[in-house]
Amino acid sequence: MPSWLVVILFAIGAVALFVLGMSITIIFKGHFIDSEISTNKNMQKLGIKCAVQETREDMGQADCSDDPSVGCGGNCSACDIEHPSTDNNK
Repeated sequence: MPSWLVVILFAIGAVALFVLGMSITIIFKGHFIDSEISTNKNMQKLGIKCAVQETREDMGQADCSDDPSVGCGGNCSACDIEHPSTDNNK
């Protein structure tokens, strides 16, 4: 068997193994792993906050809360450190 064919078969097998391994959580738990800090209840219980929220709190700006008027709708990806909320520009 040519060496390039062995490499291709090995690569296909490795990808299949990784896909199976990553889908085990979905198969057994029925949902994806919740890795977003703003929606993961266990991270919130431990007091873990997103880096943008911590930076805003350190700078004395509005914190990342569920209030959309703050400019950071509770989702850390919605927090934007480059563009502070309009409440802080007054």
